[in-house]
Amino acid sequence: MYKNIQTLSIYFTQQKTQKVGTLAEKDKKIYFEYDKDFLKTGIELSPYKLPLKAGLFRCDDDTFEGLWGLFADSLPDGWGRLLMDRYLLRLGVNPRALSPLDRLAYVGSHAMGALSYEPEHAVESEIESIVLDDLAKSSQEILEGSSEKLLDELLSLNGSSAGARPKVLVQISDDLKQIVHGRTALQKGFSHWMVKFASSMDSKEIGAIEYAYSLMAREAGLDMPKTALLEGKYGRYFAVKRFDRVGDKRVHMHSVAGLTHSDFRFPTLDYDDLLRLSLHLTKDVKELEKVFRLACFNLFSHNRDDHAKNFSFVMDEKGIWRFSPVYDVTFSYGPGGEHSTMYMGEGKNPTKEHLLELGKKHGLKKAQQTIESVKASVKRWRSFAKEAGVSSREIDVIGKALKNLML
Repeated sequence: MYKNIQTLSIYFTQQKTQKVGTLAEKDKKIYFEYDKDFLKTGIELSPYKLPLKAGLFRCDDDTFEGLWGLFADSLPDGWGRLLMDRYLLRLGVNPRALSPLDRLAYVGSHAMGALSYEPEHAVESEIESIVLDDLAKSSQEILEGSSEKLLDELLSLNGSSAGARPKVLVQISDDLKQIVHGRTALQKGFSHWMVKFASSMDSKEIGAIEYAYSLMAREAGLDMPKTALLEGKYGRYFAVKRFDRVGDKRVHMHSVAGLTHSDFRFPTLDYDDLLRLSLHLTKDVKELEKVFRLACFNLFSHNRDDHAKNFSFVMDEKGIWRFSPVYDVTFSYGPGGEHSTMYMGEGKNPTKEHLLELGKKHGLKKAQQTIESVKASVKRWRSFAKEAGVSSREIDVIGKALKNLML
């Protein structure tokens, strides 16, 4: 019979592995206490909701099922949660009986970012070689409920990545010709990547479209990680280099949703909030400018799935925070066709005027220049789309939507 975990140890691995503290559950409430030695480090992993201080914390916030955002960021959602639940059902375990601590134990040492959890419920995978086409096909069958082939392998390769689209965490060679399992020690000449597949609701060209957007975002001056478009029998797969790994070193990352306990499933965030948070956390105007540039890009590129979990901050070994490289930037409609994150209170039809108001409020003297620079890059959509091999039909559909935003 499956027995729920009552206590869980958390570890932080950046320069070295250190025990952060202990999570415990009692009477359906979750508690946390920092380890005495970790308190001496002065490292603030989550300064707003879980400040570094002695004593027992109790989470009375139900935003993340009674878990702090710091640890909720380690949990998969969407596709990852579906995989985990299917895996548990096959083991005869009711997923509804699991607590957040149980789910963190399945993530174990393979979370995004720099946190690990013990004890770890290892997911055994017999996969010896990575064949993207097989994984893509199996992910579709799992979504449709017609098969559970390669379920263990897909779960093992998912880590704690979030979002609705199927994805795997792998190592890819520098020449982009070889792919190996992401959980093994980093091989020479390889680096850590995420590869995405289309969901049943996506256009078959979603990979090419996101790749075109990555080219456009980079041209617009955004901090975009290295990307690639991998050819396969069942489509073309978008791949992006992971920014939470530098070589085999782990980097601490924290989503805005987790930092502020914002429920990313509801449009409650404003770019005004995001800019204020960035300055308060990073103490750096340059980071503020990064956020503003992304706000401009999301508006002009019709990326409306800009919810609180699609923004993150990363922390270096000295405890200094900065706005993370961008991710999940692609053509999207958002809830009810509106932006998940508002522009000075406007979510449905934000315009350049809202951007100028936003820039003025935060003292960004180059706001107008940034707006025009980003707009010029987005106007080159057709060029980036052709380079990515997007079909003429999709180019026209997206191009028309983008043109309307330039008026």
